[in-house]
Amino acid sequence: MKKIADTPLSVLDLATYPQGGTIAQAFQTSRELAQGAERWGYNRYWVAEHHNLEGVASAATVVLMGYIADHTRTIRIGSGGIMLPNHAPLVVAEQIGTLESLHAGRIDLGLGRAPGTDPLTMRALRRGLHGEEFDVQVAELLSYFEPERPGQAVRAIPGAGIDVPVWILGSSLWSAHFAAAIGRPYAFASHFAPGDLLEALEIYRAEFKPSKQLAAPYVMVGVPALAAETDERAEFLATSMYQRFLGIIRNNRTALPPPVENMDSVWSPGERLAVAERMALMVVGGPERVAANLQQIIDATQADELIIASDAYTREDRLRSYEIIAKSRHLYPAA
Repeated sequence: MKKIADTPLSVLDLATYPQGGTIAQAFQTSRELAQGAERWGYNRYWVAEHHNLEGVASAATVVLMGYIADHTRTIRIGSGGIMLPNHAPLVVAEQIGTLESLHAGRIDLGLGRAPGTDPLTMRALRRGLHGEEFDVQVAELLSYFEPERPGQAVRAIPGAGIDVPVWILGSSLWSAHFAAAIGRPYAFASHFAPGDLLEALEIYRAEFKPSKQLAAPYVMVGVPALAAETDERAEFLATSMYQRFLGIIRNNRTALPPPVENMDSVWSPGERLAVAERMALMVVGGPERVAANLQQIIDATQADELIIASDAYTREDRLRSYEIIAKSRHLYPAA
C-alpha cells in the first residue's frame, strides 16, 4: 500500500498574482516558492503555459523555467505544460535543449494539446494553421532529441542527442491512450478537471507499452490544495481559489481575489455545486487534515507522484501553504 510519506510531491505554478498585485511581484513569488520548494523536499517545479488570462503570468513558459532554474540548484524544473499546438516542434526542441544544456539533468518537458487560452487568443497564437495532429507534432519533436543522423537536413542545435524526460499531460481519456501508446509518463490535470481521472489512469496502466524511456507506467496526479496552521484558517484562505474558479464558470476571469468569510454570499447553490465538481480533489485544512486527505487521494489513484496547485491572496500565505503541505505528509498515519 502506497503511503503519502513515501510519495514524491511536486509544485505546479502559474505565476499568479492577486488583485492589486503586479506581474513583477508574481515572478518574485515564483522564485521564492521554487527556492522554498527545494528546501522543503519537493521533487519538481513545473510552470504551466497560459495566455491572455488576468492574474496569470506564465505565458512565456520556457523563459520562466530558465529564471527558476537559475535561482535553484537541485529541484527539477519543467513545463506543466507547454501547449505544443501553439509552437513549432523544432523551436520547442531548441528551447528545451538550451535549458538542459545550461542545467543538465534538471529539466522536464511536459506536453499538452489544449490551447491554454480562449478561441480568440488561440487564433492570435496562429494555432492550427499547419493542420497537424498532436501525435504527429509529438513525434516530430521527439525526433529532434534523437542523436544526429548522417545527412539529417534539419537539426535541433541545441537539442539533438539530449535526454530530457518527456511527459504527456491531459484531462481526457484521449491523452491516457496516447501516453500509454508511446510509453511516456502521464500527468493528469485533476486539479481543475477531475471527472475522468480514475478511468484515464485505468486506461493508461492497462494499455501502457514499455519504451526505452520508461519501463513501467508512471502517473502524476494534480491536486488543488490550501494548507494553513488550522483547518479554520485554511478554509478561510481557500475562498480565494473558490472565487477564481467561480469567475471561470461565470466567464469573468480576474486576478486572485481576497478571501471572504462566507462564500454563500458570493455564489448561488448551483454555482457552488459547479465549483465543487471542478475542484473535487481540493485538499483544505491544517497539517493533520491535509495529511489524511492526501493519503485518501493516494489510496484512490495509486499515484506515483502528486503535483500540488496551491494559491493564496498573499505571498506569505501561499509559501506557508506549500511548506505545510510538504511537512504534513510525514504526520500520516498519526492523522
